[in-house]
Amino acid sequence: MDKIKTTKHNKQSYWIITYGCQMNKSDSERIASFLQSQNFKKAKNKKTADLIIINACSVRQSAVDRVYGQINQIKKNEKKQKIYLTGCLTEKDKQALQPKVDLIFNIKELSTICGGEKIDTYFKIPPLPNNSVSVFIPISTGCDNFCSYCVVPYTRGREYHRPAEEILKEVEMFIKRGFKEIILLGQNVNSYHYKNIDFTDLLQLIENIPGNFWITFLTNHPKDLSEKLIDYVAESKKVCPYFHLPVQSGDNKILKLMNRHYTVKKYIKKVKKLRKKIKDVCISTDIIVGIPTETTSQFKNTAKLMKKLKFDMAYIAQYSPRPQTALSKVKDDIPKKEKQKREQELIKILEKTALENNKKYLGKTKVALITKYEKGYLFGHLKNQKQIKISSKKDLTGEMVKVKITQANPYSLKGELIYDKK
Repeated sequence: MDKIKTTKHNKQSYWIITYGCQMNKSDSERIASFLQSQNFKKAKNKKTADLIIINACSVRQSAVDRVYGQINQIKKNEKKQKIYLTGCLTEKDKQALQPKVDLIFNIKELSTICGGEKIDTYFKIPPLPNNSVSVFIPISTGCDNFCSYCVVPYTRGREYHRPAEEILKEVEMFIKRGFKEIILLGQNVNSYHYKNIDFTDLLQLIENIPGNFWITFLTNHPKDLSEKLIDYVAESKKVCPYFHLPVQSGDNKILKLMNRHYTVKKYIKKVKKLRKKIKDVCISTDIIVGIPTETTSQFKNTAKLMKKLKFDMAYIAQYSPRPQTALSKVKDDIPKKEKQKREQELIKILEKTALENNKKYLGKTKVALITKYEKGYLFGHLKNQKQIKISSKKDLTGEMVKVKITQANPYSLKGELIYDKK
């Protein structure tokens, strides 16, 4: 099908719909940047756009279902609109969705979608962040781990690590523009290596850039979490004391079935090291319930682990079979109702332990980075990424402010501004 084009005298508008993880959100920022370089303008809303790009995700069936629903909704609009599709899509999903859209493209070929020339890496297209405070900086993409439930190695390919000098140049650009938080991204961010530079070395190079900013990163793989990284974060002035460390299951047999390459004992040991060495560390995780063959007792082991480790946050998902993965060949034998029941049980544990953790902050004074101001409230997060809401008559977006914690909820804090006496 024809690719949409525009000229200086014939501006067309675009709208981007993003599903999935932060890497997809980051890719959408580069898509927006590229379209504007081709003289497109951002539409006022979805209904008025000439071109709609859906940045999709095949990691869970529920996300794929949302894409179908979105396309059907767009086609009901009176305005004739072109629909382009990209993202983490399996070949099976691409084939099924092909007749419903005008173009499906690989994000790596972003520069060609409007008839442009192919470039060696789409990372050379600078992103267009959707805010002026925090910016996503991908340092790698793809994955070499081949977890038995995950399609990422098939949708994004094997690991690719960006040159360190390219990353540093991009970070410096945003620091000079006044951004206060650098968020380093990778499907397995702590496996980064380029020539003789590993992930901890990269953090140090970024920290050496002059400026008042924070550095955070995700997602980590437990098997690649090194003593070197833990020790560096413990001493760092700019790296946030936050680790997203997906455990996925609290049962060794299920972890082996998942092809995760660590045991529950080893995972617990790493969490204990993080909490012992890093002051105020916040730890979040991912967990999947209802993996094929998961027994009630195996699930109970996951619940037991959650109670023991008292995570600050957990993203809990029900298993859904994905094409091409090793587990797609195994019968999905856990009923939907049982998966829902297990998910709810873990959510209750999380809400209890997360609230206990957050209550420890009551009365304490912390520094918060403000990312948004809305209806008389500042929204932001502490250095360890705990979310906070603060009443204010003034918009302080982009500033780091002192806050006294006055209220604790399971998923967030509330506080009041502290003004330094002069």
